[in-house]
Amino acid sequence: MRLKDKVAIITGAARGIGQATAVKFAQEGARVVVCDLKPEWLTESVALCQAQGVEAIGCA
Repeated sequence: MRLKDKVAIITGAARGIGQATAVKFAQEGARVVVCDLKPEWLTESVALCQAQGVEAIGCA
């Protein structure tokens, strides 16, 4: 967990490369803020990050 206790802010995180990046940061132990244009698009990304055992929130 190289990123434990760090905060990562990922834009364009609702899908694709942004979502994959957010999940990878979460796997490395970072707390994650996922951002995209519409809040309803972020639900899946937040859930995937939280499934890694870290705190994650969405921001639109």
